[in-house]
Amino acid sequence: MKYIELPRRVIVGDGAIHRLRDVIEELGLKGNSLVISDPTTKEIAGDNVRREIDASIYTTRGTPDSEVERILLEIKRDEIRYLIGVGGGRIIDITKLAAFKAGIPFLSVPTAASHDGITSPQVSIKRSTPISIKAHCPIGVIADTAIIRKAPERLLAAGCADVISNYTAVLDWKLANKERGEYYGDYAATLAMMSAQIVMHNAEKIMDDISILVEALISSGVAIGIAGSSRPCSGAEHNFSHVLDRICPNPALHGEQCGVGSIMMAYLHEAEWERVRDSLKKVKAPINAKELGIEDNYIVEALTKAHKIRDRYTILRDGLSREKAIELAKITGVIE
Repeated sequence: MKYIELPRRVIVGDGAIHRLRDVIEELGLKGNSLVISDPTTKEIAGDNVRREIDASIYTTRGTPDSEVERILLEIKRDEIRYLIGVGGGRIIDITKLAAFKAGIPFLSVPTAASHDGITSPQVSIKRSTPISIKAHCPIGVIADTAIIRKAPERLLAAGCADVISNYTAVLDWKLANKERGEYYGDYAATLAMMSAQIVMHNAEKIMDDISILVEALISSGVAIGIAGSSRPCSGAEHNFSHVLDRICPNPALHGEQCGVGSIMMAYLHEAEWERVRDSLKKVKAPINAKELGIEDNYIVEALTKAHKIRDRYTILRDGLSREKAIELAKITGVIE
């Protein structure tokens, strides 16, 4: 038996934030609410949200784990009935985890489109070893494209790369089904792959029509909700990124690393790796170690360790030797 969890309301478009009160009424949310933001997103949209619905606001400043504990205290003290996360992936994840632990719903109000966490029931926390925690998806998503459009171009490019990396994640899932008999969900996989294909096909248009990216990220999150795991959107390319987060002094953005990882994993799958690379280039996402700002040796090390980061069967199977990792990275142009 599989439990499918999806948002009940999703609004995308310019001025969507002004529909927030209507959404809250439609969803039957009542009682005290708490807006979660960081100092930057508080100015961008957090204060507007607070005024829009006459809510309290909490501004994060510490680590995700410490902030979740502080928010839980706020929830208990002020009898908070629902949360509203206003920000990028980190803020949405903090809100998601706090709401899950408190047993209350939350709304997702993204200020950037940098990864699919704005909709998915998964929480990514960076610790000494990056971990993924299953929580609940937002009860509603209010994606104001007028706000998201103003986000730094680098964040939007990272979001594109995160969606494009669905391409190799789905191929890994198919492989695990074929070679290990792992459950494979056609609907979730098709939705995730379609999101990747649409972003690749429209790569040159996305910066002019940001709704393409926002809808693709929402669809990716929905695919995770349908699958009951992150499988349709997270494969060897994500494992590669998680290792980089762990070993690099200054890792790049999550989506950026996943995009570069997807180039190499597509090559191993004998799939359209050059199309993946070219699509990333069109959205101005990194396509090699130099553009990531990461030294070649870390790329090679991450390739040799990525199969160990979690118990998930991928195209890396039992791992790559250092020689094979160097060969792969050089053939695809990721390192020189």
